[in-house]
Amino acid sequence: MSNVVKEPRTVVRKFLARPQHEGVGATVRRSIGRFELKYFDPFLVLDEFSVSAPAGFPDHPHRGFETVTYMLQGAVTHEDFEGHKGTIEAGDLQWMTAGRGIVHSEMPAAQGTQKGLQLWINLSSKYKMIEPRYQEITSKDITEAAKDGIKVRIIAGEALGIKSPIYTRTPTMYLDFTLNPGAQIQQPIPVSWNAFVYILEGEGIFGNSRSLPITAHNLLLLGGSGDGLEAWNKSSKSLRFILIGGEPLGEPVVQFGPFVMNSQAEIDQTIEDYENCTNGFEKARHWKSESTTVFGY
Repeated sequence: MSNVVKEPRTVVRKFLARPQHEGVGATVRRSIGRFELKYFDPFLVLDEFSVSAPAGFPDHPHRGFETVTYMLQGAVTHEDFEGHKGTIEAGDLQWMTAGRGIVHSEMPAAQGTQKGLQLWINLSSKYKMIEPRYQEITSKDITEAAKDGIKVRIIAGEALGIKSPIYTRTPTMYLDFTLNPGAQIQQPIPVSWNAFVYILEGEGIFGNSRSLPITAHNLLLLGGSGDGLEAWNKSSKSLRFILIGGEPLGEPVVQFGPFVMNSQAEIDQTIEDYENCTNGFEKARHWKSESTTVFGY
């Protein structure tokens, strides 16, 4: 991938992700997955979450997509009916492929407020019923690069000539940029991919140097034409934002809560499988997470 951007993409839409309740007592700022933007192929949901014990996300199922959890502050303990358990701390990443079915919980593992991002990435029809799998990377093992006042954590894809080891079944880039005051970035994006920016801290100018600055918690959809992103930090404070892009699947999407398939018949079958603990949900029959017991859900 060339590091030269010849035709920067413009911001075609922006909106503020406002807080809403999710899980049990948790708060999320949902941008993708709201009524204003139900789906941005291949992305189903983007949540910036904030949770303090005993609130959290107790036992719940998934099928047909991947969840990517990136911790910004604090820690969350994850466990599932396959016996997998671990704690994701600040800067850590968990890339979970739910595939044919998983039931898991995500609960606070530290005092105070735990914050992070969770992205749902759709799977193509040929991968929706694969066996679940995980990729977990601690903060110290996430690839980083720095140049000219720019730091980037390369969660998936490539930036500044450095590639991430994460395997993305749906081709995806996920980059965490921090720009010092006065810094400017050009980041290539494959021309056929959909892409967006989510601002975490500070304020930045995106797509056109004459545009007005945009502040934290805003989602920016980038235009479909163009080969990359250009961004500037003209403020006196650091700018931190996530750039995410993915190859569109171009397939029908039928979603029922935590289940995402290609047809209503497949959703009906998924509900039946989950209720009867069959076809991938067998272990749900007798499983409860430790957090369910501790917090009394």
